[in-house]
Amino acid sequence: MNLRLFLCFFFSSFAAKAQEKVNYTPAVPFLPKTYVCYQALGPLEIDGYPGEESWQAAAWTQDFVDIEGNLQPAPPLRTRAKMLWDEQYLYIAAEMEEPQVWATLTERDAIIYQDDDFEVFIDPDGDGLHYCEFEINAFNTIWDLLMLRPYRNNISRHPVNLFNWNIPDWKTAVSIKGSLNDPGDEDQGWTVEMAIPWSALIELANPKRAPKEGEQWRLNFSRVDWHMQAEAGTYVKEKEPDTGENRPEENWVWSPQGVVDMHRPETWGYVQFTETKVGEKNIPFRVNPEEKIKWALWQLYHQQYIYRQKHGFFTADRSLLTLPDIKGLADYKLRPVIFMAPNTFEILVPSLERGIYWHINEQGRIWRK
Repeated sequence: MNLRLFLCFFFSSFAAKAQEKVNYTPAVPFLPKTYVCYQALGPLEIDGYPGEESWQAAAWTQDFVDIEGNLQPAPPLRTRAKMLWDEQYLYIAAEMEEPQVWATLTERDAIIYQDDDFEVFIDPDGDGLHYCEFEINAFNTIWDLLMLRPYRNNISRHPVNLFNWNIPDWKTAVSIKGSLNDPGDEDQGWTVEMAIPWSALIELANPKRAPKEGEQWRLNFSRVDWHMQAEAGTYVKEKEPDTGENRPEENWVWSPQGVVDMHRPETWGYVQFTETKVGEKNIPFRVNPEEKIKWALWQLYHQQYIYRQKHGFFTADRSLLTLPDIKGLADYKLRPVIFMAPNTFEILVPSLERGIYWHINEQGRIWRK
């Protein structure tokens, strides 16, 4: 083959490869959990025993599942949560079955998930970028983080606890059914109760205020559970026989992520707030059809990173991306417009409201304008 024919073959093969359409298949279907959060009947005492009338009337979430959803077996221990709110606080209670209640960390802002813990993730404005995380162990040791961006697609490998972000009026308490750090008996579990002040959460909200009737926030819960064994009168983490490393922890969540990564706000559940007092009447959850459009936009976002992994750059050619099938919006047409610069992109798709578009950029920020 002469040089000219070789070069023609090389560049035609490269062009054909570059034109391969990419696709993204989510690990689990897009079925985030939902919850209607009612107003409390009166003040709640944060003592680790959520027994007031308001808590008795509030519904439990569904039992937690594995973080990968139906890709893994159901957890052997039950975990569930409740929510309420008033003018000052978002209230959360969680109940965890556990035959071995233990904890080691006692310093605030320690890496709490090195112990068994309960975690809360909140993205008030649903932009997928700026959100907060709260962790607590059975010692009632807490860690509060303000996350500027997730870990996804190697954008950031480390959490950002911005300016040593601590909430001064975050109230927490733990109660234990059994005994803490005593392998001589079998425990029943532990309960968490917390009140998170709106004054901290509204910094991430849009507009910057507590939610009003019918508004929805993105939120998820997680429980980290390590494999433990009794040794010399205490609990120690089980080791892998081949490597001597700790056995990987279990991650059980309210709304499944599909992957072992809590830092994907687009898969979190939806909490709808109502000003109705808990127990007064049933308020149905309102499904927002715009969320289907946002999920389609997220799939295009992930396709951009698949394309860049193959070719070293993003694409501005929408014909190289696979348009997701949006079910249930018969009259809607997904017509993405892509703007691109070196190492950045922005994708726009129409909203259901005429003249309004949903946007997403390479950092995973999603907004409507």
